[in-house]
Amino acid sequence: MMNLIKLIKHNKNYKNFIVFFSFFISYSLFFLSLEKCFEGEEICCTKFPWMKKKVIEESISCIITIILFELILLKKISKFHLIHFIIVYVLFYSYSYGVTFDNHGYYNIRYFFVIIIFFIIIINFSKCLISLKNKKLLYLYILLFLIFLQSLRNSINNIFGCSDWKMGLNNTSIDNNKTKYKCLIQVPKFCHFKIGKYFLDINRFYNFKCVNKDFNPRKKFLKPPRSPYINDNTFHIGFPLTNKDQKVLNNISREEFFSYVYENLIDMNNITLLNLIKEKKPEISIDFSKNDNGKLNINLNFNKTLSNERKQLESLVNPYSKNIIVIYLDSVSRAYSMRQLKKTLKFFENFISYNGNSNPKFPFENFHSFQFFKYHSHKYFTVGNFPILFYGNHRNSSNNHINLYLKKNGFITCYTADTCFNDFTNTFHNFSSADVFDHHYPVCDPNFLGPTSKLYCDHDKIYIEFLLEYANQFLRKYNDNRKFLLILSNFAHEPSYEKLKYIDNIMYQFFYRLFNDNLLKETSLFFLSDHGVSVPSIYYFNEFYRIERVLPMFYLLVNDRKNIDYESQYKYLNENQQTFITGFDIYNTMINLIYGDKYGTEETKNITSKQGQSLFSKINSLNRSPKDYSSMDLYACF
Repeated sequence: MMNLIKLIKHNKNYKNFIVFFSFFISYSLFFLSLEKCFEGEEICCTKFPWMKKKVIEESISCIITIILFELILLKKISKFHLIHFIIVYVLFYSYSYGVTFDNHGYYNIRYFFVIIIFFIIIINFSKCLISLKNKKLLYLYILLFLIFLQSLRNSINNIFGCSDWKMGLNNTSIDNNKTKYKCLIQVPKFCHFKIGKYFLDINRFYNFKCVNKDFNPRKKFLKPPRSPYINDNTFHIGFPLTNKDQKVLNNISREEFFSYVYENLIDMNNITLLNLIKEKKPEISIDFSKNDNGKLNINLNFNKTLSNERKQLESLVNPYSKNIIVIYLDSVSRAYSMRQLKKTLKFFENFISYNGNSNPKFPFENFHSFQFFKYHSHKYFTVGNFPILFYGNHRNSSNNHINLYLKKNGFITCYTADTCFNDFTNTFHNFSSADVFDHHYPVCDPNFLGPTSKLYCDHDKIYIEFLLEYANQFLRKYNDNRKFLLILSNFAHEPSYEKLKYIDNIMYQFFYRLFNDNLLKETSLFFLSDHGVSVPSIYYFNEFYRIERVLPMFYLLVNDRKNIDYESQYKYLNENQQTFITGFDIYNTMINLIYGDKYGTEETKNITSKQGQSLFSKINSLNRSPKDYSSMDLYACF
C-alpha cells in the first residue's frame, strides 16, 4: 500500500493514468464476475459453474476499489474519482441482479457484502490512516453508511419491488413448478412503474375529465370536400354504414376510409333520403341542434330477415356457447390489468372456478371464470397477432376469417372499434364478403391521433362508452339469436401505462349490466389483449417492460355448462391456466365453442390451427417450447 502511494506521489504525470487504469481493471474484473444477460429481447438463462474463478475476480475488484477509496480519504488523489464509486453502486450493482440464484445474476448481491468485508480488512490493517481515534470514527461512519445503503435498498424494494407482480385473482399466482411446466415465467425484480405512476398520469391535471371536448364541432363536417347530402342548414348528421358498401370493403387505407365517411354523411332530417336508403339507414348520428359539440346517438338497426335466416342454420351444430363475446384492449399485459382494472377484474374474480362445485357467492349461477398466466403473444405488435386470433394463422395466409364459420352456423356477428379503419381484423388479408360483420360500428375515435396518454373523449364521454353502448344494443336486439360480438379499443395503447384505470369503472358497470339483465346467459366472454406494453416510453429498457411486452392479459368467463362435460373440458380449462398458450389456442377455442362436440372431427379438421389446441382439451406443458411459437424469439419463459 505504501509503495503504491510513493509511486503516485513521485510520478505526478502518471497519477491520473494509474488511477483510471486501476478503475478500469476493477470494472473489468467486476463485469467478468457477474451473471449477466444483456441480449436485448431474449430472456437469458446462461449459467456459470466456475464460481471459484468468479469469486477471485470479484475479490480483486473489491481490493482495488477499496484501496482507491482509501487514497481519496487520505487526499492522495482527487475527490473527483468518487464518481467511480457512484458508477459502481448505481450502474453496476443496482442493475446487476436477475431472477433466480441460478440464472441471470441474482447472486450478484454478494458483491455488496464482499466489498464490506474488504473495507474492514484493508482499512483495519492499513498504516496510512491518520490516527487511531479518527480511524474508529471512520469505521463508525462507514458502518452507518453501509447500513443506510442496505436499508435504502430494502425500502426501495419493499415500495417499488415486484413481489405482487406474479399475483392473480383470488389469491392465486404464477406457478413456476419445474416438474409440471416447461415455461417458467421470469418475474421482474424492480417495477419502475410504481415510481412513474406519481408523475406520468397527466390526466390528473385535467381532474380526471375528458380533455378533448370541442375536437369535432359541427363545422368540421361542413368543410369541403363534404357529402352532397348535407348543407349549412344540417344540424343532425348521420354516418354511412361502411359494411354495406363494397367500395369500403376493398381494404382501403385509413385516409381513404376517412374520406369515404365524410363524403357520404347523411342529413337525418331528410325523410325522403332516409326512405330511399332504408336498410342502409345510419345507426350512428350526431345531433348539433343544442350545441356545436353535439350529442352522439346510437340506434342499431335490427334486421328481422337476417335474424330469421340465421335461426334456420342453428340446427347444423350444437355449440358450447350460444353467444361469444370478445373484448380486446390493445397493449395490456396481464400484470398491467391487475394494476389498473381492479374493479373490472373483481367481476371475473366472483366466478373463479370452484372445481365444479357451486359458487358460494352465486350458488344458482353456472358462470366460471379462468385466468391465463402464461399466455404469450406471437409478436409485440397488433398486426402480427390479429391474424392468428381471427384466421388461426399468420398474416397473408389463405385461411378464412372466423366470421365465415360463425355465419354458416347461425351466428349474427358484430364489430365495434375505435380504430380508424374499416376492419382491423382483416389487415393484410384478402377481403371477401364472408369476412364482413353483419353489424359494424361505422365511426372511429376522431381523437385517436396516435398513442397519447390523454383520455380519448368526444361528445363529453370517454369514447369507449359509445362502443359499449353499440354492443349493448346488439346483444339486446338479437337476444334470441346466436351472436358473436367483438369490441376492440386502443384506449390503453399509450406510453405512460397510467390511463387504463380511467375505464375501470366503465368496464365494470358494462359487465354487471349485462349480467344483471341476463344477457350473459349461455355466453363465453373473452377479455384479452394480443400483446402487452409495446409503446416506447421511459420504461423501455427496464426488465419489467420486456417481460410484460409478451405477456398479454387473458380472462375467460364461461356459462352454459349443459353442453360441456365438467370432468374433462372444465378440468382442462383449470389446468391450462398455468400452461404456455398463444393466440393459436384462443382461435381453436373459439372454433370449439362454435362447433361443440364436432370439434376435432373431419368437419373442423381443415379450419383449426395446426399450431394450437382448444383450451377445453389437455395441453401438455412439457411438450411446448416457446421458441416454436414466437416468430421473433420473444418470450418471458426461462
